[in-house]
Amino acid sequence: MTEPGLIRVWDPFVRAFHWSQAALIALAWVTADGVKWVHEWSGYLVAALIGLRVLWGFLGPGHARFSDFVRGPRAVIAYLGDLLHGRERRFLGHNPAGGAMIVMLLTVTAATALTGWLQTTDAFWGSQRMEDLHESLAILILVLVAFHVGGVIFESRRHGENLVRSMITGMKRR
Repeated sequence: MTEPGLIRVWDPFVRAFHWSQAALIALAWVTADGVKWVHEWSGYLVAALIGLRVLWGFLGPGHARFSDFVRGPRAVIAYLGDLLHGRERRFLGHNPAGGAMIVMLLTVTAATALTGWLQTTDAFWGSQRMEDLHESLAILILVLVAFHVGGVIFESRRHGENLVRSMITGMKRR
């Protein structure tokens, strides 16, 4: 049963994916120069979760689908312009900027996992270029996460709702 005025937006898989990715990326970061097998398996789990999330983006319910939140560059730029002028509309699911961030995070995180795995293959074993690319992508994840968290804080204040709580409970104000 839901509270009056609230609606379920985020399904259990989307919420579990979100927090699992955050935890696994943090684990990969803290074990990067330490326990190699933990770092590698964190990356493999991240990659597996991304694969599942991509499938869920086509097969999942309403707000989990890419068709619900992935917009073209014009829509994202228009939304950001409206945001700068204080006239952006509230979205029940992800807004166009949030959708763009999801695509960027999924892409950069997948590329980071791929470059990490490639370093275990004969072709790229000991490749300094591949290691440098992997580290640069990992740093880019942190930059994107900082923008993501900043956007969540900004939008939460702007629209008077706790978006972190909604990603825990799945519920948002109608």
